[in-house]
Amino acid sequence: MSRPVFPFYADDISSLARSLVKQWADASTPPGHLQMLNMLARAAGYQNFQHFRESAEAVVSAPAAAAPAVAALPAAAPPLNGPRLVAGKMVAPANTQRLLRHFDEQGRLLRWPGKFSEQFPVLWTVWARLPARQDMTEREVNDYIRQGEAFGDHVLLRRELVNYRLLERTPDGARYRRLEQAPPADVRELMQLCRQRAAA
Repeated sequence: MSRPVFPFYADDISSLARSLVKQWADASTPPGHLQMLNMLARAAGYQNFQHFRESAEAVVSAPAAAAPAVAALPAAAPPLNGPRLVAGKMVAPANTQRLLRHFDEQGRLLRWPGKFSEQFPVLWTVWARLPARQDMTEREVNDYIRQGEAFGDHVLLRRELVNYRLLERTPDGARYRRLEQAPPADVRELMQLCRQRAAA
């Protein structure tokens, strides 16, 4: 049986190196193979290698059928207990009512939250407006993002979607594609409420 191969991507090689150095320094002995896999996964924003593998398998097994411009939400992710690691930082479960103050009556993002714990959840509402499994030009991505924001900084949101591993782009920035994954359980309610506002 052949060994599965999972591509590994890091948004920022410098941050990756810093995280690895810190994790290695905290270890009492040189890491073994599995420990090194866990270190790499954590440095890229996952909880551990198993979390990275599950995410990679979900992307690989996603059906290739065309999806509507505003895709329906994927199947519910299992509930998360307490804080989780995202992009190397701990994020507490979102408070939907508190997060809704960042959106207008059409479900568009009114401002970029100053708190890290609120940035990741609100980005999912922009992610949901991107077409699934479809290559896009930068202009097309910008158009989709503009539909989901009302504060006039689509460039910031595009960059953060890439940073938070919700959107991938080619090295030259010519092509973009939404990264398919199940939204965290604690932001699904927010996404649904924003969809309802947009539909109304």
